[in-house]
Amino acid sequence: MNMHVWTIYLLAAIGLSLTPGPNGLLSLTHGACFGFRSTVFTILGGALGFFVLIAASLAGLGALLAASEQAFTVMKWIGAAYLVYLGIRVWRAPAPTLAAASLEREMPEAGPIQLFSQGFLVAVTNPKGLIFFAAFLPQFMVPGMSYPEQLVLFGGTFILVEILYELMLARTAQQIAPWLARHGRWFNRATGGVFVGVGAVLTTMSR
Repeated sequence: MNMHVWTIYLLAAIGLSLTPGPNGLLSLTHGACFGFRSTVFTILGGALGFFVLIAASLAGLGALLAASEQAFTVMKWIGAAYLVYLGIRVWRAPAPTLAAASLEREMPEAGPIQLFSQGFLVAVTNPKGLIFFAAFLPQFMVPGMSYPEQLVLFGGTFILVEILYELMLARTAQQIAPWLARHGRWFNRATGGVFVGVGAVLTTMSR
């Protein structure tokens, strides 16, 4: 791949990352609830999830979901159910500043493994993401380049962009801590409601 084509792909990846989505919202929420350092695990989990989606898309699974109504429906309901579950958890969580101040004491289940798993599951259970990558990546694939090389090139570029963007969101969330001290419960309810809403909308989507 020449530099010109890669630059176009990079710009497209940046545009895709800046599009509001469940993983960006999750990074913002975890940044407010658990602090920047803990949210790094959430972001890395999401990055791994996106990498799996890209690997699957390059391998042709995105085309399978696009062609099979049954496979798409199963993935759709799994993703929707997890987002609704996550939304309820966020809605019922303590105010973000309290959770950040006493993470180990009040929310021991929100450790690195759990945060990583949440980020991963939100990314990997979204069938629209898999189909999007299946439609998006072929426009940039280079004939003759091996699967591992394309996976490293396409996956690595997108994951780097996505990590940087979500780190920025997590840092921004930490900076609004004074406001959250006054309105933390409402923040949780608003973001939890958005997760539930996104899950509900996901159930209405078709291929």
